[in-house]
Amino acid sequence: MILIDKIVILKLGLTALLGLIIGIERELKRKPVGLKTSLVISIVSCLLTIVSIESAYSFSGDTEANITMDPLRLAAQIVSGIGFLGAGVIMHRGNDTISGLTTAAIIWGAAGVGIAVGAGFYAEAILGVILLIISVEILPLLLMWIGPRRLKEKELYLKIVVHHANDVSPVVEKLGQNKIKVDKMRLKDMKNELHLIDLKTSVHHKRQITEIYTFVSKLPGVMGVEIESS
Repeated sequence: MILIDKIVILKLGLTALLGLIIGIERELKRKPVGLKTSLVISIVSCLLTIVSIESAYSFSGDTEANITMDPLRLAAQIVSGIGFLGAGVIMHRGNDTISGLTTAAIIWGAAGVGIAVGAGFYAEAILGVILLIISVEILPLLLMWIGPRRLKEKELYLKIVVHHANDVSPVVEKLGQNKIKVDKMRLKDMKNELHLIDLKTSVHHKRQITEIYTFVSKLPGVMGVEIESS
């Protein structure tokens, strides 16, 4: 019995450590799923996996009743339950963009790590967390430097208010000349004969938003500017 308790402590402790690593990565990026959430998900997933396995073998040894259970049946439901948490962090912004997909995947990964440790796959869980951190933190930086040009760009959403409809084309042309690539454009008439240019643009990842804001606000005919980073 003491041996079993030590194994359980080892599993929960290792899960907490791996969940801590995942949580710190999210916490440093100020994401909705931070340190506490990652710890809770990984530890509870590990605990449910342990209970599922131990219950299956405990009841199967009952001589008075023939009970057959799947050792990972309870653990399998964790994946379905995590889907609700993942859906809660995915947001649909007003500019028709989706955010939070990586965080939702991290939640799923934290649960997977807990299940792996609970089932006794310690090396696999540790390797999984290492590859997870490399994929989320290191690989994007490498691709940004040695990858295609598209990966070196970041998306910006610009809302530009101009006074006259004739100012739309010159403003868009000036953006192109300043290496602000327009990927998508939407035009809208506003009150007081003003016009809104709603743009999805791509710029080099090193460019500062303040520099772009100053440039756009000084263009002829521009009455107002709003910039949002993806």
